[in-house]
Amino acid sequence: MMNENQQINDTSKATGESTEVKQAMKSDSSTQMNSNELQPEVAEQVVDQANVPEETTTPSQENGVGTTEKTTADTAAIAELTKQIESLKAQIEDRNSQYMRIAADFENYRKRTQKEKEESDQLVKRNTIIELLPIVDNFERARAQIKPQTDGEMGIHKSYQGVYKQLVDGLKRLGVSPMRPEGQAFDPNLHEAVMREPTDEYSEGTVLEELVRGYYLGDRVLRHAMVKVAAAKDDTPPSEENQSGSANS
Repeated sequence: MMNENQQINDTSKATGESTEVKQAMKSDSSTQMNSNELQPEVAEQVVDQANVPEETTTPSQENGVGTTEKTTADTAAIAELTKQIESLKAQIEDRNSQYMRIAADFENYRKRTQKEKEESDQLVKRNTIIELLPIVDNFERARAQIKPQTDGEMGIHKSYQGVYKQLVDGLKRLGVSPMRPEGQAFDPNLHEAVMREPTDEYSEGTVLEELVRGYYLGDRVLRHAMVKVAAAKDDTPPSEENQSGSANS
């Protein structure tokens, strides 16, 4: 019985050893298989690492070429835009010059038309007032000649003198003012000499009397004054010379 048990133990030990050996062989074979499977992956990684510089170099070169082309295109576009800007500036300057010329012409036209209008208005006013001056002269002659004696005549005198005053006030509002040439030197721009009187009291050429009143319209002469001018006493009057000449003939 003991021999049989010993044999069984020996058999189990042998079987156990063989099992351990088999397991060890299996583990070694699996390890070898895993190493064999990993070797291609490692090789691929090495190849990939070797190819990496080549792949990174190529895009950088392409990027450099692309950047150069882009810079050239940008430079050309900037040059074209600069040319367009200069052209637009020249057009703007030309338009500004045209505008300034048109504005200057319009301003000159406005001033010219304004001046012409003022001159036209002044001419119309001048001609109208000139037509009224004989009426004023007749009022002044009537005032100098008529001497009212009765109350009725005085009433009539005051009536037309009131009309005369209204007329003179209206002329003043229009800018009409009378000349006062008595005692002044004769001025052909203001006076018209119709008579000469020899005298020792005044120097030759002095206005002695205003026969027909002259007027200003503003600062311009509206009508020349008809005056009598002083002459030297030893001068022979023109009327006497004519009479002597006709008698001798």
